[in-house]
Amino acid sequence: MIARMKAAPVDAGVAAMERLALLSRERTVWLRVGQLIDGQCNRPLSNASVVFDATQIYELAPNGARPATNHLAPGQRDPDAVLSDFTLLPCLIEAHAHLFLQGAPVDSEERKKHLKLPAEVLFHQARVRCVALLPFGVGTVRDAGDKDGVGLALAAEAKQHFGKIATTPWIDSPGAALHHRGWYGTFMGEPIEDHDSPGACVAARVRAGADRIKLLVSGVIDFRAGNVTSPPQMPASEVAAIASAAAKLGRQTIAHASGTAGVENSIEGGVTTIEHGYFVTPEQLARMRDRSIAWVPTFAPVQAQIDHADELGWNAEVVGHLERIIEGHRKMLGLAHTMGVKVLAGSDAGSCGVPHGVGLLNELCHMEQSDMPSMAVLQSATGTSAATLAFAEPVGRVAPGCRARFIFTRHDPLVTVANLRQEKAVLFDGTAILCGAAVDTVNL
Repeated sequence: MIARMKAAPVDAGVAAMERLALLSRERTVWLRVGQLIDGQCNRPLSNASVVFDATQIYELAPNGARPATNHLAPGQRDPDAVLSDFTLLPCLIEAHAHLFLQGAPVDSEERKKHLKLPAEVLFHQARVRCVALLPFGVGTVRDAGDKDGVGLALAAEAKQHFGKIATTPWIDSPGAALHHRGWYGTFMGEPIEDHDSPGACVAARVRAGADRIKLLVSGVIDFRAGNVTSPPQMPASEVAAIASAAAKLGRQTIAHASGTAGVENSIEGGVTTIEHGYFVTPEQLARMRDRSIAWVPTFAPVQAQIDHADELGWNAEVVGHLERIIEGHRKMLGLAHTMGVKVLAGSDAGSCGVPHGVGLLNELCHMEQSDMPSMAVLQSATGTSAATLAFAEPVGRVAPGCRARFIFTRHDPLVTVANLRQEKAVLFDGTAILCGAAVDTVNL
C-alpha cells in the first residue's frame, strides 16, 4: 500500500517508510525519530520512540527510552527503524474547507459552471479531491457546508471506516448552512424560513446527518469598499437560539462572521467557533477567550484576491484595501495568540484561488507571519484543533489511543512551517505516501 507523488526522493529513509507501512499492517512497529512533535506539548520530544500499528498508537518514549515490552513484537530488542534526521508530527486538520468546490480556478465563469453541476458529479469530484489531500499531510477535514449534501455523503463514508483502516481523511460536515432567504449563502445554505423556528431548523439539519450546525451570521467583505458593508443577517438573539438548540442535540456551531457587528452577534450568541472574523476588535477577542470561543481566521481567500489581482480585474485601490485588511488581520491574530484565544487553522479551501491542501499549508505560513510561534501554528492544525472540535476519531495528536497518521520530514517545521511544503512522507493507516515538493493543483 504505497503511493508515490512527483519527485519523491528514494533513499534509506524513504525505503524505511515503505517497509514500516507494510509492517504496521501485520504487527506493532517500534520507530525512533530525531524529533517528535505530538501536537500538544509546547516543546518537541528528542530521540523519541513511537510504537504503533496501522490502526493506532500504543506508546511514546522520549529521550532514547525503551518502550514497554508488552507493546513490542515478541522478542523485539531494537527499533524497526531509526530515522535520526526526521521530524515526526501528526497529520494536519483542515478546520474550514468546502469540499464540493474546486479552489484552484479564479475564473468566475468557470465557477458559475461548477456550481450548476449535478450533485452526483460534485460528489464524485469531491471524493477524488479527498484522496488528493493525503500527500499534503491533511488527515482530517471539517467540511464547511454545501446545499447538495456532498459533505454529508463524504462524512457518511468516513464513518464507515471509524476505528478501521481508511484510505481517505476523516471528514465531518454540517451539510447545508443556515441563512435567511434572500441574504448571502444561497449557494451553500438552507433558508431558516423553510422551518417553523430556529430549533426546528436545527433539528432538521441533525436528522439530515449534520455533524455540526453552520450559521451564516454575516455577509462577506466588499473588496471594492474594503469593508463589510451589509448588516448581519442574524441578530444575537437568533444566533443564541440556534446555538442553544444545537447544544441540546449535541452539536457544535460554526459561525461565518466578518465585520465587527457580525462577530459581535456570534460572540453574544455563544457559538463554538467564529470563521473568518475580519475586523474583529481586541475587546471582542478578550470575550472570545473568556467564553472559550475559538477563531478560524482564514487568511487564504483574501490573500488569493491579492495574488490574482490582475486575473480578477482588481485595480490598485482595491489591492490597497486588501493589503490593509490582511495587515489588520495579522495584527489581530498576533494579539489573539498573546491573549490566549483558541486559534484553529482553516484555509476556506474551495474559495476562489484557494486549492485544497495547498491552501492549508499557505494558511499556516500566513499565521506564522502574524507573529504566532511555529509550534503554536502547528498546534492550531493538530492538537488544539482536535481538542476543540472533538472529532469522533482520535486524530491530530501523537498519543496512545490516537490514530497512526503521521507526517515525516527532514525539513524542520519548527524552523518555519513553510518547510511542510518541502519533500515529506505521510504514513496513513498502513499506507506510505511519498511526496515531492512539486504541486499539481488540477482538480483541487
